Amino acid sequence: MSWEQQEPYPQQPYQPQQPYQQQPYPAPQYQQPQYPQQGYGYAYGGQQAVPQAYPQQQYAEYGHQPATGSTAPLPVVEPDPGPDPEPAPEPEPGPASPEPAGKATSSPARRPPGRDRYFDSLRAVALVRVVAYHTFGWPWAAMVFPSMGIMFGLAGTLMAKSLERPAPKVLRSRMRRLLPPFWFWGVFVVLAMLVHGWMPGWQIVYWIVPLGDPPGNAWGEQAWEILWYLRTYLWFVLLSPLLLRVFRLAPVPVLLLSLAPIVVLNFVWSGPDNRFGSALWDLSTYLFCWLLGFAHRDGVLQRLKPFAVVALSAAALGYGAWYAFTHQADFGSYDLDDNPLAQAFWSAGFVTLLMWAKARFRIDFAWLTRFRRLDRTVTVFNSRAVTIYLWHEIALVLAVPLIDQFWNVPAFETYLPLASNWFLFGVGWVLIAVFVLLCGWVEDVAAKKKPRLLP
Repeated sequence: MSWEQQEPYPQQPYQPQQPYQQQPYPAPQYQQPQYPQQGYGYAYGGQQAVPQAYPQQQYAEYGHQPATGSTAPLPVVEPDPGPDPEPAPEPEPGPASPEPAGKATSSPARRPPGRDRYFDSLRAVALVRVVAYHTFGWPWAAMVFPSMGIMFGLAGTLMAKSLERPAPKVLRSRMRRLLPPFWFWGVFVVLAMLVHGWMPGWQIVYWIVPLGDPPGNAWGEQAWEILWYLRTYLWFVLLSPLLLRVFRLAPVPVLLLSLAPIVVLNFVWSGPDNRFGSALWDLSTYLFCWLLGFAHRDGVLQRLKPFAVVALSAAALGYGAWYAFTHQADFGSYDLDDNPLAQAFWSAGFVTLLMWAKARFRIDFAWLTRFRRLDRTVTVFNSRAVTIYLWHEIALVLAVPLIDQFWNVPAFETYLPLASNWFLFGVGWVLIAVFVLLCGWVEDVAAKKKPRLLP
């Protein structure tokens, strides 16, 4: 409600004055209307507009619909999408109901409704776990927190939200937000491999649109081996209009049947031994998690009976763990990242519980806004998710020769744990922060925003 619509004093009905009669009361003092400060939005509780402490910027990326009799999502009023909410790490992940005026004024640090800090926190933790896994190589890391399944689940939620708008526009937006950061990163990797003797063939087109694994040489393998995630994400984005339509025909049966492709590939037909076969394995491994994002967005999880959800999730977790531990001889370890079938079932059970708990208990992590630095860190991780993911391996590679130079300083050699992987982990994050500052602006340009060092 703008200030022009507010009535600073009650309107009195008109009373004709008697001629030559002195008024017994002094003239009323009219209160000047209060102009809102520029750059602040208003949340409504009852009939009174309450100022918010954050700029009016909507991040309606995540959300789920309340339980209804239909699986179709309720209409959601979105802000002007130019640029569209990401993906990434769009972007993305329902808004909380506005509180009464008295409560809203007592919480000046609250964000505008729309951004779900629970999902934002999951994505931030997933990125930290990815960097930790590539530093320490812990085989149990995926069981403690299956980062890739969680990231695909969050991306599926974002995609279902975005597809409330025309599909061609959404696909163009996703491509625009993903490809420029990838191209910027790829220029450095490709040039470095060319300098070290790489001779590309026609497959170099996959460095333009990564529908298949981009080629490279062994010298740069640690940098480009992570691109399977971008390739899989891109295929899911392109297939989402069709997948969402099929999912809404019979949500629960389609969700359960989405585990069938990985079972077929593992026991019946292993697929072709080429780029298409690799993409087929990754799509089958994380198809359930992507569709689970659809289920969260459409409110399907909230309508399911708790006993059924817990029982099926526990069964999926049990089967995934059993298969991982009983087939260590085939894969050399119980690491889920080496075992697609175990990864698919463990991620399915784990992510189902996370998203069902979110829908069932309305978890939103709103308390996070009270810790400004932590909240700021989560915001940066979500706004620079593509940059962190692409550059983290290069940061870890560069950290090794940098630490080697520390050995030449006697004080560093004496007092710093230079041989520890934890020290490598810390130096790696310092370099990741440098890459975020130097290269993160590309994500702003891709999103048609003003470039910033930090969001």
